Amino acid sequence: MTNELWWLTAEELAAAIRARKVSPVEVVDAVLARIERLNPRLNAIVTLTADDARRQAREAEAAVLRGDELPPLHGLPLTVKDLHLTAGVRTTLGSKLFEHFTPDWDQPIVERLKAAGAIILGKTNTSEFGLVPLACNSIFGDSHNPWNLDYNTGGSSGGAAAAVACGLGPLATASDGGGSIRIPASFCGVFGLKPQMGRVPHVAFPRGWESLSHQGVLTRTVRDTALALDILCGLHPKDRWSLPRPERSFLSACTGEARGLRIAWSPRLGNLPIEPAVMAVCEQAVRRFEQLGCHVTQVELDLPDMSPAQQAIVLCEAAAGMRPRRAEWEQTIYPATRKLLPNSDRLTYDDLLQAHWAREEYWERISPVFEEYDALLTPTAPITAPQNGTLGPKIIDGQTVRALSWLGLCVPFNMTWQPAASMPVGFDPLGLPVGLQIVGRRHDEWTVLQLASAYEAAHPWASLHPPVCD
Repeated sequence: MTNELWWLTAEELAAAIRARKVSPVEVVDAVLARIERLNPRLNAIVTLTADDARRQAREAEAAVLRGDELPPLHGLPLTVKDLHLTAGVRTTLGSKLFEHFTPDWDQPIVERLKAAGAIILGKTNTSEFGLVPLACNSIFGDSHNPWNLDYNTGGSSGGAAAAVACGLGPLATASDGGGSIRIPASFCGVFGLKPQMGRVPHVAFPRGWESLSHQGVLTRTVRDTALALDILCGLHPKDRWSLPRPERSFLSACTGEARGLRIAWSPRLGNLPIEPAVMAVCEQAVRRFEQLGCHVTQVELDLPDMSPAQQAIVLCEAAAGMRPRRAEWEQTIYPATRKLLPNSDRLTYDDLLQAHWAREEYWERISPVFEEYDALLTPTAPITAPQNGTLGPKIIDGQTVRALSWLGLCVPFNMTWQPAASMPVGFDPLGLPVGLQIVGRRHDEWTVLQLASAYEAAHPWASLHPPVCD
């Protein structure tokens, strides 16, 4: 077994533990040593539960030696996003309001990973309540992109993406209300799938994001995401939107073969500006799908930018959810989040209705694409990672853009609830990763995983490690 246990996939580690080729104690100790060495530069993990992880590893090792029947992730170390409530572990939600909050219950994603035998190493950095697509807040500050520490990881699952990219656990929980799995995956060079809404059950805390937030994981490989999704999916009594477990496993989608699939390629998803360096990398990736035997057609789509409608829903829900503690929140709010509050105060019930109607109209326009094609490709983001201390560029491809407009390629598929993934396909001239987005039909994560698996088999990325790891 390799001394670099931290670079093994979740699937490989779980199999090695079951086969007694490596012990849970050895794995946890190796990853904790890795965290101690790299995390001070990354600020990816903000609450470390090392003692508890070592205790769980000893218990897991005892179960292996006894010959107990082992769950699928037995002894596997992973991290949990600081928006996911974890019983007995400080969960700040990136907000000063919850700086010392320790919940007494697990949200479903944590509950199911624990039941599968996983060992939690700690919590990963995020933005306040996930409201800003960066990993930054008033408690812990910025996370740093492992490909260039002066740049952000993206968010809000940015700490998770940086941790996975650097081997601080092979798997990390994540959530996505407007790109928060896919954006960090793109910026940090890892794989991230936003499943169909309800595929992974969820119970919102605090209230907000209910109609937008999808739960999932970030991993270095497609198979690890599929493995996790097989464990996490299925009905949950506390989530009225949760979906039944599908008949076929998601891991069975990872065949490395996608010949004959019909793909639509929409480089601007309407008329969104894209940086030329990003476009060049994504166009090359699209040509590679043709080499894999897929039938790719560039389609011109008349689609609006859905970011304003999505933001209206988010802000209305956040403002309503935080109303009981609004005065207290205003005293502690993160500066980037504070800029959003005046917009939330101006929004009306009519604005909220118009936003929800806009999402229905968007679906009416884009659904014909998925009647003709098996999947849709776009860049994940029009830019690579922005510098820390900024909200991203004010100009993209020569066009002046409003703040956070670079979410425009991801946001629509939170509004339509479709599965969508980001996979690494190259780098810009600064050496920052570029992601390509694969959007599937409703309820069809299987084809998204199939396409990503085929691309990964032909053009593997998991062995490309960020410079901070050297």
